[in-house]
Amino acid sequence: MSEAIRWMGTKEACERLGVTLRTLYRFIDEGQLPAYKMGRVIRLQEADIDSFIDRMRIAPGTLEHLYPEPRTPHEVRDEATP
Repeated sequence: MSEAIRWMGTKEACERLGVTLRTLYRFIDEGQLPAYKMGRVIRLQEADIDSFIDRMRIAPGTLEHLYPEPRTPHEVRDEATP
């Protein structure tokens, strides 16, 4: 027998992900995170949120573009000279 679905409201999902409600809605609207409208409320499955978290993991070595290359003392000295 399969396990029962664990449903989460948007507030609980935001707390779990550490994001604002606006960001959560963007994830849903962009198709990154499945959600379900039940009457007037939006619900998310806990398993979908866990899967989303796993997919968002950053692979080592993929952020090199975010930090500058180290400068040599020669480059620093040349910038100080007018």
